[in-house]
Amino acid sequence: MVKRVTWTPRAQNERKEVLKYWIRRTKSKTYSQKLNLLIKQAIRLIREYPKIGKPTDIDNVRIKIVRDYLIFYELVEDELHILAFWDSRQNPEKLKLK
Repeated sequence: MVKRVTWTPRAQNERKEVLKYWIRRTKSKTYSQKLNLLIKQAIRLIREYPKIGKPTDIDNVRIKIVRDYLIFYELVEDELHILAFWDSRQNPEKLKLK
């Protein structure tokens, strides 16, 4: 089991922007709160089962899908590093990890 979870500044910013977008779009915090809860549940699941995500072409980096979003993460010893929170409907060429 993972002992510590850290979000990169990029991942924190992407998550914040997505949640703010949905508040503006729906004129309510309800959907953002539900999405945030799904994200937290996914992180808890990853903490318990770090290999649950789909492997990527980058060594030690995996993807967990949450609705239309991808959580890119890597496990370093007993720490989980959230690298990016990506809307899968975007142009994939914009996504650059490492």
